[in-house]
Amino acid sequence: MAQQHAAKRLFDKVWAAHIVVAREDGADLLYVDRHLVHEGGFHGFNALRAKKARISRPDLTFGVVDHYAPTRTHDLTAVDPAIAGMIHQHEANCAEFGVRCIGLTSARQGIVHVVGPEQGLTLPGALIVCGDSHTSTHGALGAIAFGIGASEVAHVMITQTLWQKRPRAMRVTFDGQLAPGVGAKDMALTMIAAIGADGGQGFAIEYSGSAVRDLSVEGRLTLCNMSIESGARCGIVAPDQRTIDYLRGRPAAPQGDMFDHAAMEWLGLASDSDAEYDHEVTINGDQIAPIVTWGISPEDAVPVTATVPLPSATDAARAAHVREAAEYMGLTPGMKISDIRVDQVFIGSCTNSRIEDLRAAAAILLGRRAVVPGMVSPGSALVRVQAEQEGLDRIFIDAGLDWVASGCSMCVGMNGDLVPAGRRCASTTNRNFKGRQGPGARTHLMSPAMVAAAAVTGHITDVRALMKGRQS
Repeated sequence: MAQQHAAKRLFDKVWAAHIVVAREDGADLLYVDRHLVHEGGFHGFNALRAKKARISRPDLTFGVVDHYAPTRTHDLTAVDPAIAGMIHQHEANCAEFGVRCIGLTSARQGIVHVVGPEQGLTLPGALIVCGDSHTSTHGALGAIAFGIGASEVAHVMITQTLWQKRPRAMRVTFDGQLAPGVGAKDMALTMIAAIGADGGQGFAIEYSGSAVRDLSVEGRLTLCNMSIESGARCGIVAPDQRTIDYLRGRPAAPQGDMFDHAAMEWLGLASDSDAEYDHEVTINGDQIAPIVTWGISPEDAVPVTATVPLPSATDAARAAHVREAAEYMGLTPGMKISDIRVDQVFIGSCTNSRIEDLRAAAAILLGRRAVVPGMVSPGSALVRVQAEQEGLDRIFIDAGLDWVASGCSMCVGMNGDLVPAGRRCASTTNRNFKGRQGPGARTHLMSPAMVAAAAVTGHITDVRALMKGRQS
């Protein structure tokens, strides 16, 4: 009698390929293909010294300077000594333990979650970890990728493995076709608003549907990046021809015949058609409008045409959050989102700083002037070079925005780029928590095109009104 086929999900296929040993309590020891380390990895290096240990696979460990990277100068004598110290320490740690480091002055420098895919370090079917929650970004290329804690960083350094319990599986399907002015950031915020900031807790999310397939790889990177904001462990998109075209020729990817052979295997990475999921969510892409956040959690997201929620329009627990968020943000419940004035803008971060993002913002800013100050920080030095070759830097500068170097910048404010207390920033970043961009800062998350629209009007604006006759 023929053995019955057990349908498998993409995530489970990749997970199973990395199991070294399974424990009775349900935890698996997983082999790690890529370990990405930024300045915050000093805890791991210190643990190595304390144990008199070495890194097991320095060839699979990659250092990047990004969180503390100053964006206005690379002269570390001209910045806060504490910031300079973190960068010097990281580069020295990498040198001591034989880790290749993309340092501050490298031509490849950039945000780790931009650099990984850009360099071809991120490959389909791989298992990738980093001491940063937004490691989920790399799942856009068909990898399992997630953030790990300080003790786990040390464990991976010493053993190239990691104990993990397999998360449950959720499939989020975006059907239909996105309208002009709507992109991956709007998809992500729509999902988070629908399921909540903890709706993905305990799950790995697989993104599917026609709207996901229509996204560029850069758009998929944005979508997977925001998975963590729903509480999910990670996000993943099955590889397709767009994935192959994106990876071909990347420095760390296979080359020549080896690439063609790998590509055949990558295209076979997909969930079985009859695979079942622990939870399913379906969203109509045709109905998604440009989305912005009004509160202090990414789930506080509404269409730009909506109003700030009324506490009375929800349950008691949610009402308390609405009141707290509105008070912190200085907003009146019931006011139109489009009436919210902004004090400054920021385009950058591992969510929206790739060339596609910069092009979308520049298309809105071309020939216009910003009425509020702001800065644009490309996701890597290579993105910056490409943007300058395309003349995008001149569009930003002519609009009155600061064109700066690459780094995490104003997303988390570790490098000195901050939003002053009480000021309101239209931002392409991924988190709008209290104080995320600086103590007392007020952050509204939105797409690059929406940030550009806010820059030229001085308030949150439906970008579709500014798109007539323009490409995005």
